[in-house]
Amino acid sequence: PAAAAALAPRRPARRPAHRPTVMLAKGVDFGELDGSKVRIGVVSTRWNAELVEPLTAGVKAGLESCGVKDENIIEMSVPGAWELPVASRYMTQTQKVDAVVAIGLLIKGETSHYEYIAQSVTTGLMSLQVQSGIPVVLGLLTCLDEAQAAARSTGSKSHSVDWGKTAVEMSLLRGSQLGGPAFKKKSVGFS
Repeated sequence: PAAAAALAPRRPARRPAHRPTVMLAKGVDFGELDGSKVRIGVVSTRWNAELVEPLTAGVKAGLESCGVKDENIIEMSVPGAWELPVASRYMTQTQKVDAVVAIGLLIKGETSHYEYIAQSVTTGLMSLQVQSGIPVVLGLLTCLDEAQAAARSTGSKSHSVDWGKTAVEMSLLRGSQLGGPAFKKKSVGFS
């Protein structure tokens, strides 16, 4: 039997199929967005203010680049991330906004407090936008340490300008689907 096995034709070894390396582009192409008729709420935390303030400035820069008028950017501040969902809810109920950007920063510490806050805030903001029908952009950074937080709140790793543009795009999508005084219903679906 051993001799027969040695004489049996051998199958070529299986080689993994060649898979080309795929380089994904980072970021989103927003195209041209006309935010001249939208009203955006910006709720930011005062906890870690030295890192949250540049994020808020980035959001406002993104809104302004889309033509959102300064008088149509409504700002509110809260003590910390835990308060973002309820403050965002107040914003949707009282300020007649087309979208809200919730901005905060959590830095992991030695206890599980970080995980509880991050999960609860994220779930609360998602529930708010689904229930209210008003887009809520998640601008909550969850960082492992202060160096990572600093890198992601300023400079090329900050996505805060994109958060502002996302608020405008989602406002326009909402307006195109639900109508309203500033919007004429144009189409159904995403375009």
